[in-house]
Formats: sequence, structure tokens, C-alpha cells
Amino acid sequence: MLRFLTAGESHGRALVVILEGMPAGLPIDLDAITRELRRRQGGYGRGRRMAIESDRAEPISGIRAGETLGGPIALMIENRDWVNWQHTMRVTAEAPADAGGAHRPPVTRPRPGHADLAGGAKYRRTDLRDVLERASARETAARVAAGALARQLLAHVGVRIASHVFTIGSVSIADPASVTYEQAAALPDDSPLRCVDDGVSQRMIDVIDRARDAGDTVGGAFEIIATGVPIALGSYVQWDRKLDGRLAQAMMSIPAIKAVGIGAGPRVAELPGSRVHDEILPHAGDARATAIARPTNNAGGLEGGVTNGEDVRVSGYMKPISTLMKPLRSVDLATMTESPATIERSDVCAVPAAAVVGEAMVALVLADAVLERFGGDSIAALDQAMQASDAELRRRFRTGGEL
Repeated sequence: MLRFLTAGESHGRALVVILEGMPAGLPIDLDAITRELRRRQGGYGRGRRMAIESDRAEPISGIRAGETLGGPIALMIENRDWVNWQHTMRVTAEAPADAGGAHRPPVTRPRPGHADLAGGAKYRRTDLRDVLERASARETAARVAAGALARQLLAHVGVRIASHVFTIGSVSIADPASVTYEQAAALPDDSPLRCVDDGVSQRMIDVIDRARDAGDTVGGAFEIIATGVPIALGSYVQWDRKLDGRLAQAMMSIPAIKAVGIGAGPRVAELPGSRVHDEILPHAGDARATAIARPTNNAGGLEGGVTNGEDVRVSGYMKPISTLMKPLRSVDLATMTESPATIERSDVCAVPAAAVVGEAMVALVLADAVLERFGGDSIAALDQAMQASDAELRRRFRTGGEL
């Protein structure tokens, strides 16, 4: 079982992530982790925080001489802005004499759409900063660091992951399903919106500019494509083992994601079965162990909660960010009077960043599913199990007869 836990607050000293379950003997590229963290910070519409932070993950445990040891891997991402928040975010009851930054008053005006009000009620906090610091999307940097490790495990077994943005506000590309893994993977790291159509991308930028000028925010949608995914990951025998359900939960856990699609997603509700279900045809080439091809992939690589050998395609639909520079109406909980919602430093649009976080979450779920199916406390053992499985699939599907 591959699992992770994160800790830390948005303006605290650091974020920490512990990833448990990685097999021993996997070579780790630390620069690749930094690259993923940098990708998360990019994208048109990001706020001033991205100009302050330059995220790097410092390994604390679980890696020696460039290889995983089999034990928990701990990574720490320091917050550079901590120097300006030491007084407000101190751990001690009293602020140290040398604590940097001004003391900030309590936050008592919850933002519509954020965890402020519900979190304050749940944990009985009068200063909503106690809620918003942990509920902040800053936490996703730790997920991206863990996902970068999972990506390296998946790359070792031939799985590659990319993403693309297909909607910002009311602007969308014509046919998201037609975008291939190769097109998404070819997008440069500094692409402003990670959209494969330059003309549509410019229209998306115009939407973001108009929202910024209006003191508003804008959402959108993105798709994660994983190629080279082995057949038969996941299971249909219990609800919590279905891989599409696990992917959906992982995606929905990303801040501001309000809907998830697998393959054709919501469009399947509008079409007849003859246009939804992917026909099964023989495949003469040697690239596929099953000797089977699908002319379409509306299922998004998953049938019955199990991977079917096609690309896994997962889409996420992100609402506009809840901090508006022209704030919505709220209630000051200190006086119970109507008041504008609190303004925190934020973005106008973070859909491209959410796509990178989505890649990380898909990587973590798929890596867990690979280890679940093939096992292996070491990379050598995992390789042996996957080679044996591939040989068995080729024998069964290419000779015909009993599966």
C-alpha cells in the first residue's frame, strides 16, 4: 500500500510529506521533484505568492545514495515567506523577541466558498486563520512532491503522465477527447495555460484578464492522461477497490475541484450506448500483450473499476477561487453583522496549477494500484512480477481459449 500524509500551514515554517510503501532500490532524481514543484507554481493568473516562493523538497529520510530504502520517505518544503509570518504563525504561546513580521489581527469574516466558516464551526476556532492556513491550496505543494516520487516509480514500469487544460471560464477547446498523450506531453513547462490550441489559449488569457480587472476569479477544467498503464489494475469486487472511484476521490480532494470525469465523463449521459461503449477488436501488432484494440476510449481506460489497457483519462472541474479582490457579502462572526468577506493573497485563476496537482494525485493512485497488483518490497521483485504477468497475458490472449 502506497500512502502519504502531509503537514504544515500555508504561512508556517514548512510543509512536510511522508510517503510510505515505496519499494527499495528505485533510483531517485531529486531535480525531477523540483521540476514538478516549479510546474505547480506556473500558469497565467497566479498571484504574488508565486513570486515569493521557489519550492524545493529536501529529503529527510528514506533515500540513501540516490536510492529508496523501502522505509518511509520524508520531504520538507520550506516556506520562504515564513520570515514575515513568524509573529502571527508562531508555535509558542508568546512570540519570541526576534519573531519577524507584524502581528495580524484575527480573521473573523469567512469567505463564501472556502472552508473558513465550516472549519471554524467544526474545530471551534474564533480566529479563522487557524482554518484557512491548513485548508489553503498551498498544501498541494507537498502532494506534488510525493507525486513526483510516484511518477518515478511509474516511469520505471513504463507509465507516463501528462495533462492539458481544456476550459477556462466560458472558453473551451472543441474536442478534449481528441487530445492525445503526445500532444499534452509536448506542452512546454512555461506554457501559460497548458492548452494545446494556441488560439484558444489566448482567448482563455483574455477571460482571466477580464476577471482580474473586475476583481473576480475564474475556474475551468483539465484532463490527466496516463499512457502505458498495465491492464487489470483495480478491482470490481468491492466498492472501495474500484480504481475509477479511487481516482475520483483523489481528484475531488484537490481544493476547488467540484466534479470529476472519467473518459467521456458527463457526456455519456447525453449519448446512446452505441456511441458510448468502446468496441473490442483484434490487434495484430506485438505492442499489446492482449492482442486487443479499442477504436475509441470513451471509458477512459477503466471498465468495471479495472484498467483495460487503454490510456487512463481523468478530468477535473475547478470552481473559481473563493478569495475575491471585490469580496462577496459575509458576516463578521465577532459582531454577527453583515460585512465584506476577508481578502487573502490569492490567484485569479489556478487551473493550470490544479492540473499539475491532478497529475500528482493520479500518479499516487496508479502507483498504489501497481504495487497492489504486482507487489514487491524491492524494484527487482516488482520487475519480476510484472514480467511474469506480461508473459502470462501474452500466452492467454494470443493463443486463445480459456482466460
